Amino acid sequence: MATPPRYLAPKRVRASIPSPTPVAEALRAHEGLAQLNARLEASRRRLRIIAPALPGTLLASLQPGPLDEEGWSLLAANAAVAAKLRHLLPRLEALLAQAGLPGQIRVKLIQK
Repeated sequence: MATPPRYLAPKRVRASIPSPTPVAEALRAHEGLAQLNARLEASRRRLRIIAPALPGTLLASLQPGPLDEEGWSLLAANAAVAAKLRHLLPRLEALLAQAGLPGQIRVKLIQK
């Protein structure tokens, strides 16, 4: 007499989900992203250097912009802020030069 087949419970296969990588770690791990992160930090550093020379609440209307071989861009919230910055450019560029970061500052409007 044949024995009835024994059925085994199906094996459960757990999906292997990798743990998320923190953004800072991902930026360090990838060469291109590491270079981008270094440029972002250099741009933020420039803004911190010139911040004491900015009058009133002007700093709140600015963002650090792209940094390239030709210079650095400051992003202004509106045309009035951009006009004020253009008057301050010689002083701001002198502050950066004193900090060992020479280069031209470009003022651009933030696109909304």
